[in-house]
Amino acid sequence: MIGFKGGRDVLRAVALSAFVLLGLFGGAVAQDEKSWMGPRLVVEKVRIPAGNGRYEVVATILRPEGPGPYGAVVLNHGVSASARERARESADLLIGAASVFARRGYAVIMPLRRGFGETGGHMAEDPGSCANPDYMRAERNAADDVMAAYQYARSLPYIDGSRMILAGQSAGAMVALFTAGTRQPQGLIAVLGFAAGRGGDPLSSPGVPCAVEPVARVLDRLGGAVKVPVLFHYAENDMFFNPKTTRMWFDRFTAGGATAEYVLQPAFGTDGHYLFGSTLGVRYWLPTVERFLGKHNVQFARIDAAEPDRQMLLAVDKLPNVKTDACRNLYRAFLEAPGPRAYAVSGDGRCGFAGGVQDARDAAIRQCGTVAKSNCMLYAVDDAVIWKEAVAGQ
Repeated sequence: MIGFKGGRDVLRAVALSAFVLLGLFGGAVAQDEKSWMGPRLVVEKVRIPAGNGRYEVVATILRPEGPGPYGAVVLNHGVSASARERARESADLLIGAASVFARRGYAVIMPLRRGFGETGGHMAEDPGSCANPDYMRAERNAADDVMAAYQYARSLPYIDGSRMILAGQSAGAMVALFTAGTRQPQGLIAVLGFAAGRGGDPLSSPGVPCAVEPVARVLDRLGGAVKVPVLFHYAENDMFFNPKTTRMWFDRFTAGGATAEYVLQPAFGTDGHYLFGSTLGVRYWLPTVERFLGKHNVQFARIDAAEPDRQMLLAVDKLPNVKTDACRNLYRAFLEAPGPRAYAVSGDGRCGFAGGVQDARDAAIRQCGTVAKSNCMLYAVDDAVIWKEAVAGQ
């Protein structure tokens, strides 16, 4: 159990409290240190020329403070069902996940494609009706915007252009795959797809997307073209794309000879489609991504891991009483969460966590207490281990 709850609106509010975004394009500011912990990060908004100067793509960049060089992740948003939702699209819903990459030495570029948020304009990636969708045309148009952001990122002085990752959530993961396969971008080392797919409608057809076969045909073509390792990451209760469909899509992709891995996490919340954007979802996807990238020799360690004053806080294997991966991974979610935050453990090895809430200390104790059979005590609060103090006070 945990103390961090809420849907898209709550996540947006937490994201905005965690970072101070400058209102003018081209400016950069550091994070709000009172609400976000760990390495100091910088966030900025930019306008990227695209389409031979015919339009601009608005993007948010989140990166570690300093000259670099850093790897880069081009992180792509999904596709909302209504024009109103697309107009509201922003980096807010992905900035928490982006910060996980930034703390590991990556600049994260989050472009808003045509028809979304501040980029505005016509939605260039509309595939048409579900009865006869043209996903190839839709993905080509979306890939134009992604490549504009990708090339812009490689031109930045603090970016190591030989360490580029394409990533995305939902339709954003599909365009990441499509860009990797059809544009063969220079410097690309991996693709990370979270809940990849198209055509989902959780209200009218939970878990069963329309036009399953047209998406599979796109993946048929990409499977022999993507030359870097790919992660397909899903949750069991994804209300857009059920496991039967996503496994079939993965099999069609790998039939072409691609190097890829399929991971199905347990059910998450009421709709596992949103696992990647949730602070709690970190407990599932971060260990998976670490293992996947490590398997392919891609650097992905926290940039503050070697700092002496961070050793105790970051030592997940030193948690007192804890014997389960569930509690260890919950602590990892704590380490990536905005403040105020707290993590509690019990004498019988249970745990609780709260992040982004004012009563984090009490909430973590309460959540731990709902599953523990012995007393719960605070282990860490905000950016410090206080366990010795807690024990001394008993």
